[in-house]
Amino acid sequence: MNQIIIDDGVNQKRAAVVEDNRLVELYIEREDTKRTLGNIYKGRVVNVLPGMQAAFVDIGLVKNAFLYVKDAVKSFDEDAKKDVDKTLIQQVVKVGQEIIVQVIKEPYGSKGARVTTEITFPGRYLVYMPNNDYVGISRKIIAEKERVRLKDIADELRNDEKFGLILRTVAENKTKEEIQSDLEYLKLKYKRILREKNLGRPPKLIHEDLDVVERVVRDIFSYKTDKLVINNYSKYNDVLEEINIQSPVLSDKVEFFDLAENIFEHYKIQSQIDASLDKKVWLENGGYLVIDETEALTVIDVNTGKYIGSSNLEDTVFQTNLEASKEIARQIRLRNIGGIIIIDFIDMYSEEDDNKVLEELEKNLKKDRIRTTVLGMTKLGLVEMTRKKTGKRLSSRLLRYCPYCGGKGKIQSEYEIVRQIESEVKRINEHTCEKNVLFSVHPYYYDIIIKNHIQDIDKIKETFGINIYFKEDETQLGKIKILRVGSIKEIEKLI
Repeated sequence: MNQIIIDDGVNQKRAAVVEDNRLVELYIEREDTKRTLGNIYKGRVVNVLPGMQAAFVDIGLVKNAFLYVKDAVKSFDEDAKKDVDKTLIQQVVKVGQEIIVQVIKEPYGSKGARVTTEITFPGRYLVYMPNNDYVGISRKIIAEKERVRLKDIADELRNDEKFGLILRTVAENKTKEEIQSDLEYLKLKYKRILREKNLGRPPKLIHEDLDVVERVVRDIFSYKTDKLVINNYSKYNDVLEEINIQSPVLSDKVEFFDLAENIFEHYKIQSQIDASLDKKVWLENGGYLVIDETEALTVIDVNTGKYIGSSNLEDTVFQTNLEASKEIARQIRLRNIGGIIIIDFIDMYSEEDDNKVLEELEKNLKKDRIRTTVLGMTKLGLVEMTRKKTGKRLSSRLLRYCPYCGGKGKIQSEYEIVRQIESEVKRINEHTCEKNVLFSVHPYYYDIIIKNHIQDIDKIKETFGINIYFKEDETQLGKIKILRVGSIKEIEKLI
């Protein structure tokens, strides 16, 4: 069963994609870490670097955005488009120039966002490119007859106008009217941006992409999804309204979660999130993976572990590698690992087995919406592959560097601590009549909560009508503990 489970909490929104009861993708959005990918800004060129064929653009983020020449010529000069390799960045942009750009790669580590002047608008069925002259069809649509039909629809919609269209996978078998409705909506968005770009001084955000819930509904929710469940009634109605406009046939698959328990715990998602942060990942047959993430690359090591096979060593190694290839594909999606990935499979005894393992890996990677490239296996059993970077890894969203070990280890982020507090208070509200609770927290978290998250704590108090108190405890690093639920007098004795 394929499901999308959405947890709309006080301090963050989380959307989980589940396939056959296993978590395969997790999207998290918080107020302080809203994604910038797809956002459109009115910026100002602050530096031109001829040696790097690029420019820095101030778009209002902490670090200036990076604009390559090949991303800059797309909208400025028809002649430059024809021969990018001979075009100099200083011929395209100047210092102080105001410029409209879109983020195509989010800031990562010490690097700023990468931007382009080629504006694109993704819709449910297509991608609209107002400054291009191109028609493309998703490679995942295989049937040639359907590809031709969609190409004809795109040509009709363009009607000799110069703009680009890419028909997405979900456009398969959709009517011309449905696709046209999507295009008209995206054209209206672009007209609003054209008006906005003449107002105000740079840096200025002139178009913000959809929030995590809306993106998941637009990009992932389809006829292949058995159900979409959300625990916020207001957001549930918003999603239902949008679905009734875009794909009414899917509306029956949208459900509101009104049970007292935590939605992620009910669907056994939280335990899978916690496991996704572990370095060691156990396979169903008793083998295991070790995943080491660094800034430059990720290394995945395969081990036989407890698996001893049933016939011989050669078969044991092959079966472990085969099982590992399936789990590796899932872990890469779930953890949102991008960049260079090295997989150290156990050395096998035949080239035929090598090929079978690679085929299994590539077959499972096809389920990933993000582009991956497998370069092959060396004689040492090392597989080199790449995956397009799309935002932060899951570990960087859920973990923080530990202040007690000089950055060598990681602990729960303060957002996870606030989420745990919210979950516990909700449980107390549903199962008791008590109005006061005392938590023990580490001083490190206590200071951050008091300084930066007291408003979140106040929202939790107001939402559930329960007073929240804290007691600092040096032994509680990385977790919280309920010390007392009861009257104020009982709690004051412990503070």
